[in-house]
Amino acid sequence: MIGPFRGGSRGERGTMAWTRFGKKKDMPGGLWIKCEACGNMIFRKDFPGSKVCPECGHHFPLGAEARLRMTLDEGSFEEFWADMRTIDRLGFVDRAPYKEKIEKTIKKAGRNEAIVTGIGAIAGMPLAIGVMDFQFLGGSMGVVVGEKVARLVELARERSLPLVIFCASGGARMHEGALSLMQMAKSCATLKRFQDGGGFYVSVLTNPTTGGVTASFATVADVILAEPGALIGFAGPRVIKTTLKQDLPKGFQKAEFLLEKGQIDRIVPRDRMRPELARLIAYATGRDPLPLKEITGDPGGEVQAG
Repeated sequence: MIGPFRGGSRGERGTMAWTRFGKKKDMPGGLWIKCEACGNMIFRKDFPGSKVCPECGHHFPLGAEARLRMTLDEGSFEEFWADMRTIDRLGFVDRAPYKEKIEKTIKKAGRNEAIVTGIGAIAGMPLAIGVMDFQFLGGSMGVVVGEKVARLVELARERSLPLVIFCASGGARMHEGALSLMQMAKSCATLKRFQDGGGFYVSVLTNPTTGGVTASFATVADVILAEPGALIGFAGPRVIKTTLKQDLPKGFQKAEFLLEKGQIDRIVPRDRMRPELARLIAYATGRDPLPLKEITGDPGGEVQAG
C-alpha cells in the first residue's frame, strides 16, 4: 500500500511505498501536484495542459508560451520586440542590486521581460496580442513592459487589428521608481488614441492582476474578461483592511465579486477563452471566423459571428 503523502504543496519530495513483504521503497518525487484550492492530489501525467484542477476547477498559473499555444492558431504567432531589455537607471539596490536580479531572472525565465508581444490569429482572424508572465519578477510593469504595451497598441492601430492583452501582475516595478509609474499614463494614452480611432481592445485579467497594471491598461478595455477566482485589485486586501480597520466582504477582490459589482464584463474559464475571444473579435470586426477546434478536442466546435 502507499503511505501518507509527505511532499510539500507541489509534491516535490515524493512519498514512501510499502511492498507486500513490508519492505520500504522510495517513490520518485514530483509525481503529484497538490491543488492549493481544494487539496486534491493530481497525478502529474494526468494534469491537463490548461493547468486547471479537474476536481474543483482551480486555475493554476500559466506561462506565456502555454497561454499563446492555447489561444492562437497553430504557427500564427510572430513575436515583436523580444530583444528589449531594461536598464538600471536608478542604481537600485535591495537585497541585491537590481541589475543582478534582472540578469538572474532573464536566465531563469528564458525571456527578457514580463510580457510577450506580437501578432497572431484566432480562427483565422488576425490580432495583436500581449501576454504577461507572473514568473518574471511577479509580472511587474517597468519601463520595458510599458514601452512594449504602447508599441503593441500602436501596431494594432496602424494595421487596424483588434487587440487582446492577458494581464498578470503584482503592479508597477518598484526597482524603477517613478519611471515605472509613468508607464501607466503612457499605456492609457496610446489606448485612448487607439479606441478613438475605432480600435477594439479586450483585456483578460488572470490571477493576480493588481497595482499599477490594474489602475491602467488592464481596466480601460472595451471588454474586460477574467478567469475564475482571479485576484483583481489595486492594493492588497490586507493593506486595505489595515487602512480601513474593518472586515472586508467575503470574496473581496475576486473575479466573482467584481462581476457582481459591474467592474468586469464576464468570467470565462480557461478552456473556453479561445472561442470566447473569437466570438468577440468576429462581432467587433465583422469578419467570418474559420471553424474553430475547441481546447477540449471537440472537432465540431465552430464560432458564430454575432
